[in-house]
Amino acid sequence: MKNSYVNNLTITNLYKKKSLKSKIDTQLLYGENFRVIKKISNWKKIRIERDGYTGFIKGKKFSYPIQANFKVSVLKAKLFSKPNIKKSLNKFLTYDSRLKVNEKKGKFAKFENYWIKKSDIKKINFKSKDLFKDIKKFKNIKYLWGGKSYRGIDCSALVQVCLNQNNRYCPRDSKDQEKYFKKKIQLKNIKKNDIIFWKGHVAVALSQKKLIHAYGPMKKVVIMNIDKTIKKIYKTARLKVTSIRRV
Repeated sequence: MKNSYVNNLTITNLYKKKSLKSKIDTQLLYGENFRVIKKISNWKKIRIERDGYTGFIKGKKFSYPIQANFKVSVLKAKLFSKPNIKKSLNKFLTYDSRLKVNEKKGKFAKFENYWIKKSDIKKINFKSKDLFKDIKKFKNIKYLWGGKSYRGIDCSALVQVCLNQNNRYCPRDSKDQEKYFKKKIQLKNIKKNDIIFWKGHVAVALSQKKLIHAYGPMKKVVIMNIDKTIKKIYKTARLKVTSIRRV
């Protein structure tokens, strides 16, 4: 498709405005396809294919779209120059990056000019019945507004990347996620994998008692007691739970 490309960098920031001082709204992971809406000097206004998010990226040479056949299934996957454990590079791909593997050798798989451990990837159509099975991988990762990776992540991205890994569509922002997931649940009936929403914030239940979220005030992804979190957010930000949704 005309004006369609793929992000061939490990992570690319998507800015709200065409300025490096602008807010980072989200990020493109390796292998994410996008469409250029218009070019302005050395900036491109783009739309991410997977979630429809729009924003600006700094002009770089990107490749044409790929038909990925594998995805990264670990938090941080090391890359290698050759299929040899001694040939590691100071390059990494984050969870849910997408690859087109074209060769396998021993314990390694090749994409573009890089090699990656087979144990760090899964076939693109792999799904887990437990949609948030991997969410604890992000525990203690730092909170970063607009972040989507092991380098930093925000609350709504934590929800999105886990669902995307299981080939489930999920909007990028918490307000849109709350609208998209229709099934409402009462707090007394909450169970594992239910999603709890506040205005501008979201968390995932790990059980009837515990949740996990990328929590700005604590500057990282944390596991907390559900009732205590609800009270804490109301006390500090005067925000009540707006809804609980079941995927």
